Amino acid sequence: MKFHVLTLFPELFKAFQKESIIGRALRGKKVGIKMVPLRGFGLGKHRKVDDIPYGGGGGMLMSCEPLFKAFESVTAKGKKVRSIYLTPQGRRYTQRTAERLSKYDEIILLCGHYEGVDQRVLDELIDEEISIGDYVLTGGELPAMVVMDGVIRLLPGVLGQEESHQLDSFSKAFAGKREYPHYTRPAEFRGLKVPEVLLSGNHAEIEKWRRGRLK
Repeated sequence: MKFHVLTLFPELFKAFQKESIIGRALRGKKVGIKMVPLRGFGLGKHRKVDDIPYGGGGGMLMSCEPLFKAFESVTAKGKKVRSIYLTPQGRRYTQRTAERLSKYDEIILLCGHYEGVDQRVLDELIDEEISIGDYVLTGGELPAMVVMDGVIRLLPGVLGQEESHQLDSFSKAFAGKREYPHYTRPAEFRGLKVPEVLLSGNHAEIEKWRRGRLK
């Protein structure tokens, strides 16, 4: 899978691409992330990417021409591609969304700024709008990282154990519920004990205990 991230601030993604599971997935070529700096498609000597909205109102809108050019520079032909705009007005991002998106070959992520983007960009270039919650951020970069993180960990070979993501909170195995509590050694710490059933070796009882604690 490959991600194309259209952003005004590509530097924000440096640590995301370098560390932990995402960094290992990139180094192992399980996934690719290409940053597409929108300023490179800006207009005039100042590389302008925004303008005032018709009809008045506060704030600025990201303009058509720079965004159309940016999309045209990355669109992959003949592959299963999905273009996404990160916005509070979008559909809520869930584990089911991540599972669905993990089936695509390439995903284009548009990180919005200012008051949003010209509606013609959404009408002509965007397949779906996604929100990570009912709140407003300064831009779409953090939501883009959230979407990528959720999708990348589902890709074959990314996690050390293939069954790891199958037993995550909100997975099909748990019927969309939150995961059960986890414990590790020592069995007792400062008087706080691990439930006896988990030490019993009785896998049927352990499974029953875990199922009973799904939220």
